[in-house]
Amino acid sequence: MSETFTPPKSDLNWQPDLTAPIPVNDTPGVSEFIQETLALTKRLFIQLQRRPSTLMAGIIQPLMWLILFGALFQNAPQGIFGESLSYGKFLGAGVIVFTAFAGALNAGLPIMFDREFGFLNRLLVAPLVSRFSIVAASAIYIIALSLLQTVAIVTASAFLGAGLPNLAGLAMIALIVFLLVVGVTALSLGLAFALPGHIELIAVIFVTNLPLLFASTALAPLSFMPKWLQVVASLNPLSYAIEPIRYLYLHNDWSFGSLVMQAPWGSITFGQSLLVLLGFSTVVLLAISPLLSRRL
Repeated sequence: MSETFTPPKSDLNWQPDLTAPIPVNDTPGVSEFIQETLALTKRLFIQLQRRPSTLMAGIIQPLMWLILFGALFQNAPQGIFGESLSYGKFLGAGVIVFTAFAGALNAGLPIMFDREFGFLNRLLVAPLVSRFSIVAASAIYIIALSLLQTVAIVTASAFLGAGLPNLAGLAMIALIVFLLVVGVTALSLGLAFALPGHIELIAVIFVTNLPLLFASTALAPLSFMPKWLQVVASLNPLSYAIEPIRYLYLHNDWSFGSLVMQAPWGSITFGQSLLVLLGFSTVVLLAISPLLSRRL
């Protein structure tokens, strides 16, 4: 007689449990954030590579300022600006700071155009680890361009007879430009998300640009200004970037306690100027953070 053999049932369950939760890591990784930021920054540099005239104009314009304004006042009495300082050497610091300021003020335009052309919406619905990588990429791009322009201006000023600070002085110039650009870039990006279109943003840029230039010590010292303009220039963050750079060109033995500006309410030291720039950038970043959180 034949017997039927029935194999024992396996304890393994080959059917997937569709009700079991799938583990998801909600914590954004630093490496993924850096990767996204670098990819978005690379996109901006690719755009710059396709339109190199933007970079060329950003370098040629400050050089024209140096040459034309330096020639305009080359016959001014020697020492009229103090310490037997020629106007070309006096102007160099102002051109460095104003060029970095103007470039940072335009930082919101790419974001604004991305908004209007719909590319920003694609980024916002993309599976990004952090949407703040969009802002970080724009900031890195503008800071890199500003430092590149600064190198070009410092080099041109050296050939035009303005001299060259020592290595520590050059490092401090880079730090001053960095602190100013971070604050102004954050302000421009905040305007790019707050204003309705690029026409309004360009209008704000035009209205802000030249008044802040003339209400600073970029073109003339405080002693040349009327009292009310001295007060305005002493409240202008650009002056707190210009005067330390100007001091670095004149003194290789600078220190954080060196007096760089005589404001209507007292003397301003090198270290205090850096603290003002740091405070300006911090206040702007804190002010736009709620806006960016809502829009991103």
